Amino acid sequence: MKRRTWLAVGSVVLGGSVVTAVAVATTSGTSDEQARSERMRPVAAYTETFQGGDPGKRSVPRKDTRPFSMLGVSWEDPEAELDGTAQIRTRSAQSGQWTRWQDLDFDIRPPETDEGQDSGVRGASEPLWVGESDGVEARVLAEGGESAELPGGLRLVMIDPGVLGEDIGKGWRKVGDMNGGGNSQEPSQQPTTEPTPEPSQGESSTEPSPSASATEEPEPSQEPSQQPTTEAPTGEPSPEPSTEPTGEPSTEPTGEPTPEPSTEPTGEPSPEPSTDPTPTGEPTPEPSTEPTGEPSADPSTEPTGEPSTTAPAPSPSEPQTPRIVSRAQWGADESLVEDPPSYMSRVDAVFVHHTAGTNSYTCTQSASIIRGILTYHVKTNGWNDVGYNFFVDKCGTIFEGRAGGVDKAVRGAHTYGFNGNSAGVSLLGNYEDGGRPTQAALDAIARISGWKLGLYGADPAGKVTLTAAADTGVWKNGERATLYRISGHRDGYATLCPGADLYSQLPAIRTRAASS
Repeated sequence: MKRRTWLAVGSVVLGGSVVTAVAVATTSGTSDEQARSERMRPVAAYTETFQGGDPGKRSVPRKDTRPFSMLGVSWEDPEAELDGTAQIRTRSAQSGQWTRWQDLDFDIRPPETDEGQDSGVRGASEPLWVGESDGVEARVLAEGGESAELPGGLRLVMIDPGVLGEDIGKGWRKVGDMNGGGNSQEPSQQPTTEPTPEPSQGESSTEPSPSASATEEPEPSQEPSQQPTTEAPTGEPSPEPSTEPTGEPSTEPTGEPTPEPSTEPTGEPSPEPSTDPTPTGEPTPEPSTEPTGEPSADPSTEPTGEPSTTAPAPSPSEPQTPRIVSRAQWGADESLVEDPPSYMSRVDAVFVHHTAGTNSYTCTQSASIIRGILTYHVKTNGWNDVGYNFFVDKCGTIFEGRAGGVDKAVRGAHTYGFNGNSAGVSLLGNYEDGGRPTQAALDAIARISGWKLGLYGADPAGKVTLTAAADTGVWKNGERATLYRISGHRDGYATLCPGADLYSQLPAIRTRAASS
């Protein structure tokens, strides 16, 4: 019999740094498992205090650190904005080389709900993934120079995502029991024998089912190349293998979608599923046309007060669930999540994001990146859980984000002012500075967005009118915003997210989502 051991959560001061160890589940019982557990390292978060006597200039001098792979800057008042620049440089733990200075982004805001009013909530930059590092230097300068003023309580936060398990390919990691755990809810229609090739040239690996035992697999020799997004990279597998369950369409559109029609759909589909029978129990496809021109007078979707902690029943006629890596599989520490999830009445829109940071990660690092974001959102921002409902990586793997059930209307913290009745999907990487999303990633975003909206009878290619719950820099509090049901973060909030190169692909994503 296996026994589960939990490492205690605690803080200790080491060399002026406050270190917090995050609880991690491990298993033991055999010599192999014992050896594997000795190679594990728990997730940890620790901070450095900025120094300097000038009100508009602070720094962390170059120094050696404990291992970390993600970092950011935080400050005391969550409503205060850091009007200036924050830059960091890090030393690679492998090569010993220092990176160039990198800017941190400030596109993150606390949720507009009670979650954002907690006493532990802080202002913060976006987290930046830098890879395994053991040295850091940082500087923050207010707009207007040293005579200006920076927010109080500035901290440099470093996250070590730990080593939690054994790589099993394409970003999946064995963490404790692969069959689930914590608050994670497995998709109800996961395929169990579907081989999913890694989108690399000349080599593929079989992705195991959630119940499969871990096996050592070689890391692909090459990450997916940044091919133009108008066509799938040569040799890249179809995003949907032919063994996908019959509820999922058997074909995917190839190439760029056909030009969008110039006419608006006559109306949104009824939120209730049709009572007319459909072949093999498959729901009637949503219209695949892309609306153009001025928004139509669609019915307004208003949040109905504060979200509840009881999940509404899903639609009786659901589309097939895409393959989703659960929280248990990517190693979420459920002890960080103190409060139960909040549920909305439905999901009427999906906002697409990018995590910024680097595009040079390997897909076997995806789980580590997501663990780091979870720890940052909870330990640094002071939120209850990770903000996004789903993550996608450049290999097209979909990951469960905020806990509560992938097929439930879980309220996230992803689009300030529009978290009500929406879901957030974030692509790992930076797509503002020339990064090109892979075809596998675009197809995965379309697949999860179309599936999520389809649960509530919403046309992924249509529009919806939402009411802004805060001043976002784009919309005023209480203003009615008519948006595409699949929109970019920048459509709701004043930000560059999800980056120009991903934002330009949203029309094609809508078309693919509608056809699925």
